[in-house]
Amino acid sequence: MQASGQASTINRWWVLAGGVLIMLCLGAIYAWSAFTGALTAAPFDFSRTQTQVVFSAGLASFALWMALVAGRWQRRSGPRVVALTGGVVLGLGYVVAGLSGSSFWGILLGVGLLGGAGIGLAYVCPVATLLKWFPDMKGLINGLAFAGFGFGALIWIKLTEGFAFGPIDLTPGWDGLFGMGWTVNQVFLLYGVAFALLIGLGSLAMVVPPAGYRPAGWTPPTGQAAQLAGGVDFDEGEMVRTPQFWGLFFIFLVAATAGLMVIGIIRLFGGESLMARGMSAGDALIVTGTAMGLFYALANGFGRILWGKVSDVIGRRNSLALLSGLQGVTMIAFFYAAGSEFGLYLCATIIGFNFGGNFPVIASITADYFGNRNVGTNFPLVFLAYGVGGVLGPILGGVAGDNQAWVWGFLPAGIACIVAAVVAMGLVPPRKAGAEVDVGAAAQA
Repeated sequence: MQASGQASTINRWWVLAGGVLIMLCLGAIYAWSAFTGALTAAPFDFSRTQTQVVFSAGLASFALWMALVAGRWQRRSGPRVVALTGGVVLGLGYVVAGLSGSSFWGILLGVGLLGGAGIGLAYVCPVATLLKWFPDMKGLINGLAFAGFGFGALIWIKLTEGFAFGPIDLTPGWDGLFGMGWTVNQVFLLYGVAFALLIGLGSLAMVVPPAGYRPAGWTPPTGQAAQLAGGVDFDEGEMVRTPQFWGLFFIFLVAATAGLMVIGIIRLFGGESLMARGMSAGDALIVTGTAMGLFYALANGFGRILWGKVSDVIGRRNSLALLSGLQGVTMIAFFYAAGSEFGLYLCATIIGFNFGGNFPVIASITADYFGNRNVGTNFPLVFLAYGVGGVLGPILGGVAGDNQAWVWGFLPAGIACIVAAVVAMGLVPPRKAGAEVDVGAAAQA
């Protein structure tokens, strides 16, 4: 009798489609900036820092639930039930926020803690499952899956911006559709239902291949090549005792701090910079919305695909060093360039492109270095770095903004990214004493 989420036969491209659908919904966390303007106005009157605390809480909850619960649970019970549960919890979180009125604590609990938990449960399922179905193209498939998360941000940002937020109203009636008076709370309720339904649909495809599965025409690597492609497995305890794990942790921490800070404050910082150069508040709102909702989000999605493919060609280490160094230079430049429309668009594009690239490259190098078989439990531990960065980055940006000292957000983040590029260049595959290359593990990528 097969465990939940195990398949005897299924077209692997349907598994990819289900994984991308799940990721499209989970990417809604990156649409948070589309709500921040309404939340800093009446009746909410949140401070900039409060808007970023909600965002940070969601990111931290996301990483913790993924690392502490989802990885082991999906290995034991199968990815389908874990993904489905994640969708329900995410949906419930937005419903709670929708029923919370103007309460900061209610929205923090709903969108932040519960919403982040739902994302953390569902997120690991496509990652771990697709690596098993596509051992022949790990970087590209990781890129496509993670691109769903990035493009999901674009979809939900543009959808959110289509609502003209009216006065707060908790009555059961729905007062309108796009541009016709929806409230923030009603949008939260709508999203909660949509997330639960769509992730539930995608979870139906979350099944693992049968033992010994190999794609048609693919031969697993042997010898040294197999060892470099995930043929030697480290468990979690063995992995965290290697310097390679801590190197990846630091690189991901820095990348998340920089990228998530920009996501959280681009509307606020960009708007202030443009208005300081003479642009009207209305025009600044349009420009910053385009910078985040189009340039950053699109580049974030495409960066996940292209950097994943590039890492298959030039190697994971070289890709990670290149994107980290470029990110560092651009973060520093962004502080000075954001006062012009072109500069804002250009830097948002580059930062989004590089930030998105970290996900497929780091997930793939985790599988390469520590084994394909255990990536579902090992990658969540690496991903804890994202949670730490998710606290540091947005709050750093929010505090810098509240104190009118934006430079102290961008300059340290940029320098740290350049240091991360140096660390990436020093990465080498770990050696496991007495280990024999498990060719079967390479087939189960």
